[in-house]
Amino acid sequence: MSKSGVQSSSHGNLSLPRKNLSIVPPPRSSLSTQELDNDIIDLDQASPLAADTYEQLFRDAFDEQSVDGSPVSSVHDINIELELRSLAAGGHAKGDKTMKRSVIKIDTMEPSCSTPKSSTPKSGTPKSGTPKAGTPKKLNLSPSVRSVSSPRSPLVPKPKTRSKSFQDNNLPLGSPRIGSPRVASPRVSTLQGSNKEDPAYLGPYLLKQTQELISSGENPKKCLELGIRAMKAFETGRFQKPNLEYVMCLHIVAALYCSLGQYGEAIPVLERSIEIPSMGEGHKNSLAKFAGCMQLGDTHAMLGYIENSILCYTAGLGIQRQVLGVTDPRFGETCRYVAEAHIQALEFDEAKKLCQMALDIHKANGSTASVEEAADRRLMGLVCDAKGEYEAALEHYVLASITMSAAGQDSDVAAIDVCIGDAYLSLARYDEAVFAYQKALNVFKATKGDNHPSVASVFVRLAELYNKMGKFRESKSYCGNALRIYEKPMPGSPNDEIGNGFIEVAAIYESMNEIGPAINLLKKALKVFGKVQGQLSTIAGVEAQMGVLYYMMRSYSDSYDYFKVAVSKLRVVAEKKSALFGNVLNQMGLACVQIDLLDEAADLFEEAKGVLEVEYGPHHPDTLGVYSNLAGTYDAMGRWDDAIEILEYVVGMREEKLGTASSDVDDEKRRLAQILKDAGRDRSKKDLSLEFLLDG
Repeated sequence: MSKSGVQSSSHGNLSLPRKNLSIVPPPRSSLSTQELDNDIIDLDQASPLAADTYEQLFRDAFDEQSVDGSPVSSVHDINIELELRSLAAGGHAKGDKTMKRSVIKIDTMEPSCSTPKSSTPKSGTPKSGTPKAGTPKKLNLSPSVRSVSSPRSPLVPKPKTRSKSFQDNNLPLGSPRIGSPRVASPRVSTLQGSNKEDPAYLGPYLLKQTQELISSGENPKKCLELGIRAMKAFETGRFQKPNLEYVMCLHIVAALYCSLGQYGEAIPVLERSIEIPSMGEGHKNSLAKFAGCMQLGDTHAMLGYIENSILCYTAGLGIQRQVLGVTDPRFGETCRYVAEAHIQALEFDEAKKLCQMALDIHKANGSTASVEEAADRRLMGLVCDAKGEYEAALEHYVLASITMSAAGQDSDVAAIDVCIGDAYLSLARYDEAVFAYQKALNVFKATKGDNHPSVASVFVRLAELYNKMGKFRESKSYCGNALRIYEKPMPGSPNDEIGNGFIEVAAIYESMNEIGPAINLLKKALKVFGKVQGQLSTIAGVEAQMGVLYYMMRSYSDSYDYFKVAVSKLRVVAEKKSALFGNVLNQMGLACVQIDLLDEAADLFEEAKGVLEVEYGPHHPDTLGVYSNLAGTYDAMGRWDDAIEILEYVVGMREEKLGTASSDVDDEKRRLAQILKDAGRDRSKKDLSLEFLLDG
């Protein structure tokens, strides 16, 4: 059989997410449930932690007055400095001495439901967005291949900053704020005047100096140098009990590494900070361990290692659940935060469970009409939307909108209107969708300006809507309006918003079969994402989609080149091989067949087969499509026995699932008959018997 016998299945198309591909990381975190004293933490019933929590709860641990295991008291009357938590973002904020730390960020109140970002309502609640629905499917040879960048394809949130509200509520009395002047103890003063540097006093002294440098806005490199000196001083000391000052020092050093973009250096430091506290030593140690879990999860998230990140968050949640209880509002913030992480991993069922827990906590605390509850409800709506439950999503959106409107949150109401428009669009209720989008557009123009990315995002929605209605002139007009904003963004516009905008518009052009403009826009997206930390999986997704488009243009060499670099990146960030990865391997194999790299094609199909068998099962149409491609490749290589064995299995499965009258079955049977004829063999008795039974 020639290479024409190798074909991609028509049963599904690859739909690569516009945003971060939710591929899980290679180096699995050394954090294990055993290391987290699993006998004490019920991780199965835990739900991870809210955004700004780890340093807040760590300070609860470090400075809490009670060490006898009694619950934390007076936490609502205390505030905390923001310098430390801001370090991990990787740079000084303009006009501010503090540095913002980035974590998994989803903004519930930005215009694009499918472009999650993070901001905080006036009440301090972290906001959340979520991806659009869709399970990535297998690439197809036909021009109707669905775009990776389809505006309705799943999105992944960007890193987010934890809410200040959690930090405000978790600093214990007597906690020394970072940057707050503190009189050195007599012992430290004595140390300064002596020739002997006692590690027991030198470590805390250097830690204090590091905190003061951070507070003053000193260069992070100098802060890191001093922090490392403090860390080494602690390491030379011998302590009978876990030294929580040492743990705090490790957290600060890790945050400084992150601020310099050295995330890999921060991970072992944070892993060490988790090993030191003992769960059996009381709340201080439990909360110190919790702080390390959350900060480690944030660091993995910045590297795109979502699986490791969720592992850490789940462990941290177990600790918080034990210390604070299951009805504490801060536990609800954690549920929301970890739900966002699951959304990034396209794990919508888990995200929905956590969102429901957060809503139940609001109900238990009598805060069902709060801004925080509205943010959680919008996140639940986004999850329902992603799962295809559009009516349920609408219900959550409307309730959230009513609450936000009553609170005077006009921009947030507009963002929810965009989500309402998305739900109506999915239900093909176009007039209602147009009304919702136009309403949001007017508010964004009035509050943010005509050239704000939020305005461009609504233009993209309108372009998609008119494209679905077949009004291509109007659709292109709105695409042009959006591109004028994305190509000359306002100062300070987030790069990932701009990059995602290019991807969304490219998807619309692709659906109009204008492949050239779509490729050019994806190239612009690649250029933008190259400036953003932790976007390796996103870049791989864009490159894979470019491989699809070049394949559609019959430019097979270019297609192969893009698939090759995409697969190499996915191997770096993927520990658990996803169905999406299997589909990309399959499409790269098809490109190899077209340029006569048959050995490589066979290897790719075999690997894709193994991945999809695990993810989908051997009877799934996409898996059978890969079997068929592998059989065609074996035939072209002269491996007829292998090809016959696979095709007989495929024909049998298709007959069983589709019946013998199916056109797909007829195609496979013709291919099998030709190979059997060339090999001088007959179809196996088992398959003939099956055919006879089905025909009967």
